[in-house]
Amino acid sequence: MIEIRHKATGSLLATVEGPSLAGADLRDMDLAGADLAGLDLSGANLEYSDLSAADLGGARLAGANLTAAHLPGTILRGADLSRVRLGADSPSRAADVSGADLTQAHLAGADLRRVEGRGAILRDACLDGADLRGIDLPGADLSGVRARKALFIQANLREANLDGADLRDSHLNDATLIRARLRGADLSSRHAEGFSVINLANLEGADLTGANLRNISAQDANLRNADLSGVDFTGAVLGGAILHRANVADADFTDVELASVTMEFANFSKARNAVIPPYKKNLR
Repeated sequence: MIEIRHKATGSLLATVEGPSLAGADLRDMDLAGADLAGLDLSGANLEYSDLSAADLGGARLAGANLTAAHLPGTILRGADLSRVRLGADSPSRAADVSGADLTQAHLAGADLRRVEGRGAILRDACLDGADLRGIDLPGADLSGVRARKALFIQANLREANLDGADLRDSHLNDATLIRARLRGADLSSRHAEGFSVINLANLEGADLTGANLRNISAQDANLRNADLSGVDFTGAVLGGAILHRANVADADFTDVELASVTMEFANFSKARNAVIPPYKKNLR
């Protein structure tokens, strides 16, 4: 029998039959503040359970079902959440990880669709191959995150910190990245013919200083007032993109077609390798 106790008071919250919690049925349980650090909950069913402020640091939750679970303020530092189910087709069925600490958590292949994660900490976490379509992460800390071949389609990353993030081969179509930080982020590809996608994404006022956007597809992306200084745009597809008043000092536009790009009041005099059509006006 496994006893689950409160991390601060030691009071008994629940008892579960069996030698471990792996594969256990823990649906709709009140485990707020529980001490589950380092335990094996792989394959467990925690659907609709309240795990708010619980300690799951270093726990093994691979393949667990956390659909509609309540996890605000939960500690998940270094936890194995590979292939975990936190997301759903509708926001009402997705988990809430607002303010949760997922530093260095392993979320490869995880389902995070439409998860609520306002202010969550995912610093240095692994999100390779994760499905984050429609996730809500405003103000979240994703600095140093590894999210290769991840799906951020229609994700809300407004004012999120993605400094140094590895986003190679990922899709951020129609994502909201207004005033987000992507300093030194890598949105290129690991493959010679590959590319990342930010078509229709809103990066107005975002800071992409020194980011790698080689061969990226950024059609109709909004980069108005963005800091693009030192960005490598080599081979990028920017058709219909808006760079109005963007800072492009020292940005490299080698092999970039600028004919349909909105460039007014951007400082292209300091850009590198930009072939500017003669009819473009109001450039700085």
